[in-house]
Amino acid sequence: MTGSGTGVGPGVMDRLAELERGLEADRVPFVHATVVRAEAPTSARPGDVALVRGDGSVEGFVGGHCARGNVQVAALEALRTGESLLLRILPDAAGGFPEVPGAQVTVNPCLSGGALEIFLQPHVPPPLVAVVGDSPIADALVEVARAAGYAVSRDAAALAADAVVLAGHTGDEGPAVTRALASGAGYVGLVASPRRATAVLDALGLADDDRKRVHSPAGLWLGGRTPGEVAVSIVAEIVQEVRQSGARNRRLRADTPSQEQESSIPGAAPPRQVVDPVCGMTVVVAPGTPHAVVAGEDVWFCGPGCRDHHVSRVASAPDDPAPRAAG
Repeated sequence: MTGSGTGVGPGVMDRLAELERGLEADRVPFVHATVVRAEAPTSARPGDVALVRGDGSVEGFVGGHCARGNVQVAALEALRTGESLLLRILPDAAGGFPEVPGAQVTVNPCLSGGALEIFLQPHVPPPLVAVVGDSPIADALVEVARAAGYAVSRDAAALAADAVVLAGHTGDEGPAVTRALASGAGYVGLVASPRRATAVLDALGLADDDRKRVHSPAGLWLGGRTPGEVAVSIVAEIVQEVRQSGARNRRLRADTPSQEQESSIPGAAPPRQVVDPVCGMTVVVAPGTPHAVVAGEDVWFCGPGCRDHHVSRVASAPDDPAPRAAG
């Protein structure tokens, strides 16, 4: 990670690089935002960088409060879709930036002038497959899942995964099935013959909905016989569930604001988005978002300027309670 802008110095860049490595290691989704073009008098410069987490918090610098708010909104959308985005932030009477196919344009009435182009690259961890058991099929499954681009864990105690496959052939898979279902995994596969799978599930006394979540025999029927062929069929079924049914981890998966579209974001639910009552901008309610308490209610703003203007305007109204700037 490099940067040549004035907003992010070498020490900050090193800290952001370390933070980025930590987020990737911890499987935390984020967006890497890089200023690629700036037009005076913007405070950001080409090469300035920020990281935006799924809760809307920002580390680094890609412009002042108003530009940062636009980046937060666009970054959350990039996390939802998993697709990179070129964001063009323009003032009211902007001109001079060439048209760029595929770019998202937003007009920011609070900018003092100039314009910005910021490249947003989402980093969403791949689905995690937990393979439980020590068998040739389990070993083959690890290799096939990794070849398909999935993250793989062999830790039986760490079942907070998008898919859990029980391939131990031990005969006592019952407790592991229970833990896998409780973890919220979108896919639970039990490698067993139909007769043994029925015996395992009958002994657990599962509710109908939970029993239907267990795929056994695990995998699509491809006629496979060798451990490698069986592993291919299981991974194929996982791909089908993840891609067609959106079966990411139910415990970790984030719902979109509309609750209707599938999201690629594992993590907590996304932050609220509200409208600044002064400039009309969409604002992400996140740590550090300027806000005030007006008539006992929280109101959020794109920046301190809009907040102070609103507080002053409301305070001048004779019948309204005195507002209080809160951040």
